[in-house]
Amino acid sequence: MDLFCFIDCANRTQSLPDLFELLVGAAAEEGFGQVAYGALNYVEAMRLPDHPMPAIALNFPSAWRKHYFERKYHEIDPVVRRTAFHSKPFMWDHLLKQDRLQAGERRVIHESREAGLKHGMSVPLFGPSGRISVLSFASHFDDADPGRRLHHLHALACQFHVAFGELARPATSHEMIELSERERECLRWTAEGKSSWDIGIILKISENTINFHIKKAMRKLGTTSRTVAVVKAIRLGLIEIPGLSGSVMSMWLDNAD
Repeated sequence: MDLFCFIDCANRTQSLPDLFELLVGAAAEEGFGQVAYGALNYVEAMRLPDHPMPAIALNFPSAWRKHYFERKYHEIDPVVRRTAFHSKPFMWDHLLKQDRLQAGERRVIHESREAGLKHGMSVPLFGPSGRISVLSFASHFDDADPGRRLHHLHALACQFHVAFGELARPATSHEMIELSERERECLRWTAEGKSSWDIGIILKISENTINFHIKKAMRKLGTTSRTVAVVKAIRLGLIEIPGLSGSVMSMWLDNAD
């Protein structure tokens, strides 16, 4: 399922279970059908039943979930502990190789593998008021390579996060968001994989001015991430990106802040 098909389906989804099922189906097509979404530093009122904090929605194997929460592994899980220190998606294998994990942190990863979560990656998601969420994808296949699927899973995670945020807000809290033509233009070029410097050259204005317009658009859209700002603007119909290809999407996600 490509991103724009996912956006279209997510726009028509009215419940968290249906939205999560849509995400799981799209991720399963990439070989990563085990999915977990959690709120790390705040309590999210809207969540699937029987999902202890910090989980909002997950479909990891039930035996592993029971084992994980009974032993309070969320308190030592390196994904939970270290998401705030990553600005971009990271792979679990890299945590083992590159980070100096404590014994308990290593135990969580090794036991998750034994439970069937052979390879995984996590996407840090930052919201207003310092909120930090994380969306993780795992595979039960021994030869799964999250690095090859990283860009698409990243895009799915950002769109799910935006769609969930819209779904979780009370209907009375929705406000009309209006972007200036310059703000829309900057976001469109951002979606095409252009940096602030590139956009400044194209529009013949300074890089600082471009950053000003993008940051203003981000504030209006309630995010601190360019990636999420673009996804949310697309979802709300504020910008259109005709023919956005997978290669351009990959470049955009690579360059996004």
